[in-house]
Amino acid sequence: MGTLNAKLTFLGTGTSMGVPTLGCDCAVCTSADVRNVRTRSSIALEYAGRVVLIDTGPDFRQQMLRSGLRQVDAVLYTHGHADHVLGFDDLRPLTFGRGGPVPVYADDPTADVLERVFEYTFRKVDKYPTSAKVALHRLSAEPGTAVSLFGASFERIPMIHGRNSIGGYRFGQAAYLTDMSDLPEASFDRLHGLDVVVLDALRREPHPSHSHLENSVRIAEKIGARRTFFTHIAHELDHAEVAAELPPHIQPAYDGLQLEFVIA
Repeated sequence: MGTLNAKLTFLGTGTSMGVPTLGCDCAVCTSADVRNVRTRSSIALEYAGRVVLIDTGPDFRQQMLRSGLRQVDAVLYTHGHADHVLGFDDLRPLTFGRGGPVPVYADDPTADVLERVFEYTFRKVDKYPTSAKVALHRLSAEPGTAVSLFGASFERIPMIHGRNSIGGYRFGQAAYLTDMSDLPEASFDRLHGLDVVVLDALRREPHPSHSHLENSVRIAEKIGARRTFFTHIAHELDHAEVAAELPPHIQPAYDGLQLEFVIA
Protein backbone atom coordinates (compact mmCIF):
# COMPACT_ATOMS: atom_id res chain seq x y z
CA MET A 1 0.00 0.00 0.00
CA GLY A 2 1.35 3.45 -0.91
CA THR A 3 1.55 6.54 1.23
CA LEU A 4 -1.30 9.03 1.62
CA ASN A 5 -0.30 12.63 1.03
CA ALA A 6 -2.07 15.63 2.54
CA LYS A 7 -2.12 19.40 2.16
CA LEU A 8 -2.19 21.61 5.24
CA THR A 9 -3.56 25.14 4.87
CA PHE A 10 -3.12 27.72 7.61
CA LEU A 11 -6.60 29.25 7.71
CA GLY A 12 -5.41 31.61 10.43
CA THR A 13 -2.20 32.24 12.39
CA GLY A 14 -3.18 35.03 14.77
CA THR A 15 -3.66 35.40 18.48
CA SER A 16 -7.07 35.73 20.14
CA MET A 17 -7.32 39.44 19.22
CA GLY A 18 -6.12 38.98 15.64
CA VAL A 19 -3.74 41.23 13.73
CA PRO A 20 -4.30 44.11 13.06
CA THR A 21 -5.50 44.42 16.63
CA LEU A 22 -8.41 46.77 17.16
CA GLY A 23 -7.36 50.28 18.17
CA CYS A 24 -3.65 49.65 17.58
CA ASP A 25 -1.35 51.73 15.33
CA CYS A 26 1.86 49.77 15.91
CA ALA A 27 4.24 48.97 13.05
CA VAL A 28 2.88 45.43 12.61
CA CYS A 29 -0.80 46.42 12.75
CA THR A 30 -0.21 49.10 10.10
CA SER A 31 2.21 47.01 8.02
CA ALA A 32 1.79 46.64 4.26
CA ASP A 33 3.11 43.06 4.48
CA VAL A 34 0.07 40.81 4.03
CA ARG A 35 1.83 38.14 6.11
CA ASN A 36 1.24 40.40 9.13
CA VAL A 37 -2.54 40.15 8.65
CA ARG A 38 -3.45 37.28 10.95
CA THR A 39 -6.92 35.88 11.55
CA ARG A 40 -7.56 33.58 14.49
CA SER A 41 -5.59 30.32 14.42
CA SER A 42 -6.97 27.27 12.62
CA ILE A 43 -5.89 24.79 9.94
CA ALA A 44 -7.52 22.72 7.22
CA LEU A 45 -6.21 19.34 6.07
CA GLU A 46 -7.05 18.00 2.61
CA TYR A 47 -6.45 14.34 1.73
CA ALA A 48 -8.28 11.46 0.10
CA GLY A 49 -10.90 13.87 -1.21
CA ARG A 50 -11.77 14.96 2.34
CA VAL A 51 -11.37 18.14 4.40
CA VAL A 52 -10.63 17.93 8.13
CA LEU A 53 -10.49 21.10 10.25
CA ILE A 54 -8.74 21.74 13.53
CA ASP A 55 -10.69 24.48 15.35
CA THR A 56 -13.25 26.95 14.03
CA GLY A 57 -12.51 30.42 15.35
CA PRO A 58 -14.47 33.67 14.98
CA ASP A 59 -12.98 34.23 11.50
CA PHE A 60 -13.97 30.79 10.18
CA ARG A 61 -16.49 32.01 7.58
CA GLN A 62 -14.03 34.53 6.15
CA GLN A 63 -11.24 31.94 6.16
CA MET A 64 -13.27 29.37 4.24
CA LEU A 65 -14.33 31.91 1.63
CA ARG A 66 -10.73 32.99 1.17
CA SER A 67 -9.45 29.42 0.91
CA GLY A 68 -12.06 28.33 -1.63
CA LEU A 69 -12.85 25.22 0.41
CA ARG A 70 -16.47 24.12 -0.03
CA GLN A 71 -16.75 21.09 2.24
CA VAL A 72 -15.99 19.92 5.75
CA ASP A 73 -15.89 16.23 6.58
CA ALA A 74 -14.77 16.37 10.23
CA VAL A 75 -13.67 18.87 12.88
CA LEU A 76 -11.28 18.36 15.78
CA TYR A 77 -11.04 20.90 18.59
CA THR A 78 -7.99 21.71 20.70
CA HIS A 79 -9.84 23.47 23.54
CA GLY A 80 -12.88 25.56 24.30
CA HIS A 81 -11.56 29.12 24.28
CA ALA A 82 -13.54 31.65 22.24
CA ASP A 83 -10.91 32.14 19.53
CA HIS A 84 -11.04 28.41 18.74
CA VAL A 85 -14.76 27.57 18.86
CA LEU A 86 -16.87 30.63 18.08
CA GLY A 87 -17.02 29.87 14.35
CA PHE A 88 -18.85 26.61 15.09
CA ASP A 89 -22.20 28.01 13.96
CA ASP A 90 -20.78 28.79 10.51
CA LEU A 91 -20.44 25.07 9.90
CA ARG A 92 -24.18 25.04 9.25
CA PRO A 93 -24.36 25.35 5.44
CA LEU A 94 -21.43 22.97 5.04
CA THR A 95 -23.32 20.25 6.93
CA PHE A 96 -26.52 20.35 4.88
CA GLY A 97 -27.33 17.75 2.23
CA ARG A 98 -24.57 15.35 3.21
CA GLY A 99 -26.63 12.29 4.01
CA GLY A 100 -25.25 12.26 7.55
CA PRO A 101 -23.89 14.53 10.27
CA VAL A 102 -20.35 15.92 10.28
CA PRO A 103 -18.37 14.26 13.10
CA VAL A 104 -16.94 16.71 15.64
CA TYR A 105 -14.30 15.63 18.18
CA ALA A 106 -13.45 17.34 21.48
CA ASP A 107 -12.34 16.46 24.98
CA ASP A 108 -14.88 16.75 27.80
CA PRO A 109 -14.21 20.39 28.83
CA THR A 110 -14.36 21.52 25.20
CA ALA A 111 -17.47 19.47 24.44
CA ASP A 112 -19.14 21.03 27.48
CA VAL A 113 -18.41 24.51 26.09
CA LEU A 114 -19.79 23.61 22.68
CA GLU A 115 -22.96 22.16 24.16
CA ARG A 116 -23.47 25.18 26.41
CA VAL A 117 -22.72 27.97 23.93
CA PHE A 118 -24.46 26.27 20.99
CA GLU A 119 -27.27 24.68 23.01
CA TYR A 120 -29.74 25.17 20.15
CA THR A 121 -27.63 22.84 17.99
CA PHE A 122 -27.58 19.95 20.44
CA ARG A 123 -30.94 20.03 22.22
CA LYS A 124 -33.33 17.17 21.53
CA VAL A 125 -36.62 19.10 21.88
CA ASP A 126 -37.67 22.17 19.86
CA LYS A 127 -34.43 22.02 17.93
CA TYR A 128 -33.58 24.93 15.65
CA PRO A 129 -34.47 23.59 12.17
CA THR A 130 -31.35 24.81 10.37
CA SER A 131 -28.85 23.97 13.10
CA ALA A 132 -25.55 22.47 12.06
CA LYS A 133 -25.91 18.76 11.34
CA VAL A 134 -23.10 17.46 13.53
CA ALA A 135 -22.37 14.47 15.77
CA LEU A 136 -20.28 15.36 18.81
CA HIS A 137 -17.79 12.71 19.94
CA ARG A 138 -16.03 13.11 23.27
CA LEU A 139 -12.32 12.28 23.32
CA SER A 140 -10.52 10.90 26.33
CA ALA A 141 -7.70 13.09 27.63
CA GLU A 142 -5.56 10.00 28.26
CA PRO A 143 -2.25 9.95 26.36
CA GLY A 144 -2.49 7.77 23.27
CA THR A 145 -6.10 8.67 22.52
CA ALA A 146 -6.59 8.64 18.76
CA VAL A 147 -9.36 8.73 16.20
CA SER A 148 -9.25 7.32 12.67
CA LEU A 149 -10.59 9.62 9.93
CA PHE A 150 -10.67 8.64 6.26
CA GLY A 151 -7.57 6.49 6.39
CA ALA A 152 -5.48 8.69 8.71
CA SER A 153 -5.01 8.57 12.47
CA PHE A 154 -5.28 11.70 14.61
CA GLU A 155 -3.63 11.29 18.00
CA ARG A 156 -4.45 13.77 20.75
CA ILE A 157 -1.23 15.23 22.23
CA PRO A 158 -1.56 16.58 25.80
CA MET A 159 -0.30 20.16 26.14
CA ILE A 160 0.04 22.73 28.92
CA HIS A 161 -1.87 25.99 28.30
CA GLY A 162 -1.09 28.02 31.41
CA ARG A 163 -3.17 26.44 34.20
CA ASN A 164 -5.11 24.27 31.76
CA SER A 165 -4.42 20.94 30.11
CA ILE A 166 -5.54 20.95 26.47
CA GLY A 167 -4.88 18.90 23.34
CA GLY A 168 -2.94 19.24 20.14
CA TYR A 169 -2.92 16.59 17.40
CA ARG A 170 -0.43 14.43 15.56
CA PHE A 171 -1.49 13.13 12.15
CA GLY A 172 1.04 11.09 10.23
CA GLN A 173 4.28 13.01 9.84
CA ALA A 174 2.82 16.32 11.06
CA ALA A 175 1.58 17.76 14.36
CA TYR A 176 -0.41 20.86 15.27
CA LEU A 177 0.35 22.24 18.75
CA THR A 178 -1.24 25.65 19.13
CA ASP A 179 -2.00 27.47 22.40
CA MET A 180 0.62 25.72 24.47
CA SER A 181 2.93 27.25 27.03
CA ASP A 182 4.86 23.99 27.27
CA LEU A 183 4.57 20.26 26.69
CA PRO A 184 4.57 17.49 29.29
CA GLU A 185 7.69 15.38 28.94
CA ALA A 186 5.61 12.37 27.88
CA SER A 187 4.25 14.31 24.90
CA PHE A 188 7.70 14.73 23.41
CA ASP A 189 7.91 10.94 23.20
CA ARG A 190 4.87 11.01 20.87
CA LEU A 191 6.42 13.53 18.49
CA HIS A 192 9.38 11.61 17.08
CA GLY A 193 9.95 11.40 13.32
CA LEU A 194 7.96 14.46 12.28
CA ASP A 195 8.32 16.19 8.95
CA VAL A 196 6.23 19.19 10.07
CA VAL A 197 5.39 20.56 13.51
CA VAL A 198 3.32 23.70 14.15
CA LEU A 199 3.96 25.42 17.48
CA ASP A 200 2.53 28.35 19.41
CA ALA A 201 4.88 31.38 19.44
CA LEU A 202 2.98 34.38 20.73
CA ARG A 203 5.61 37.10 21.17
CA ARG A 204 9.15 37.71 22.43
CA GLU A 205 8.26 38.28 26.08
CA PRO A 206 7.15 35.37 28.28
CA HIS A 207 3.40 34.92 28.70
CA PRO A 208 1.56 32.93 31.39
CA SER A 209 -0.36 30.68 28.98
CA HIS A 210 1.45 30.82 25.63
CA SER A 211 4.95 29.94 24.53
CA HIS A 212 7.17 32.87 23.58
CA LEU A 213 9.63 32.95 20.69
CA GLU A 214 12.77 31.80 22.51
CA ASN A 215 10.92 28.99 24.28
CA SER A 216 9.24 27.88 21.04
CA VAL A 217 12.63 27.60 19.34
CA ARG A 218 13.83 25.48 22.27
CA ILE A 219 10.80 23.20 21.98
CA ALA A 220 11.22 22.99 18.20
CA GLU A 221 14.82 21.87 18.53
CA LYS A 222 13.87 19.29 21.16
CA ILE A 223 11.15 17.83 18.91
CA GLY A 224 13.55 17.83 15.97
CA ALA A 225 11.05 17.98 13.10
CA ARG A 226 12.43 18.61 9.63
CA ARG A 227 10.25 21.74 9.35
CA THR A 228 8.80 23.89 12.14
CA PHE A 229 6.22 26.65 11.70
CA PHE A 230 5.02 29.08 14.35
CA THR A 231 1.40 30.15 14.76
CA HIS A 232 -0.87 32.04 17.20
CA ILE A 233 1.31 35.10 16.63
CA ALA A 234 0.53 38.47 18.21
CA HIS A 235 1.20 41.94 16.84
CA GLU A 236 4.50 42.15 18.74
CA LEU A 237 6.14 40.00 16.03
CA ASP A 238 6.81 41.26 12.50
CA HIS A 239 6.84 38.39 10.01
CA ALA A 240 9.84 39.43 7.91
CA GLU A 241 11.90 40.40 10.94
CA VAL A 242 11.30 37.12 12.73
CA ALA A 243 11.77 35.04 9.57
CA ALA A 244 15.17 36.67 8.97
CA GLU A 245 16.50 35.86 12.44
CA LEU A 246 15.33 32.24 12.57
CA PRO A 247 17.08 29.29 10.90
CA PRO A 248 15.57 28.16 7.57
CA HIS A 249 13.96 25.05 9.09
CA ILE A 250 12.07 27.14 11.70
CA GLN A 251 9.81 29.87 10.32
CA PRO A 252 6.67 31.83 11.19
CA ALA A 253 3.57 30.72 9.33
CA TYR A 254 1.12 33.12 7.74
CA ASP A 255 -2.53 32.99 6.71
CA GLY A 256 -2.95 31.00 3.50
CA LEU A 257 0.41 29.20 3.70
CA GLN A 258 0.13 25.64 2.38
CA LEU A 259 2.35 22.63 3.14
CA GLU A 260 2.40 19.09 1.83
CA PHE A 261 3.29 16.07 3.94
CA VAL A 262 2.57 12.36 4.39
CA ILE A 263 -0.46 11.78 6.60
CA ALA A 264 -0.60 7.98 6.41
